[in-house]
Amino acid sequence: MLRNGLEPWHLLVVLAVIILLFGSKKLPEMARGLGKSMRILKAETKALRDEDTPAESANSTAASTEQARPAVAPTNVTKAEEPSTKSTTTA
Repeated sequence: MLRNGLEPWHLLVVLAVIILLFGSKKLPEMARGLGKSMRILKAETKALRDEDTPAESANSTAASTEQARPAVAPTNVTKAEEPSTKSTTTA
């Protein structure tokens, strides 16, 4: 019974539940949206890889010619005191 984790009839049951939940009209829209997002992700990762390759060689030469910047001294920020809102009433 448990020799295979996923048998063909399991897939049919899952497919039937998905169709019942989302409806047959929504499924093509969801598939198109998923496809578009996958293409965008693929294009962006490719652009990042292409951008990193030349930038690494340019950064190594720029880093050697650039001088180190001095550290910025931290400043203390004080909070203004709030006016007292106590009211003295006599009974």
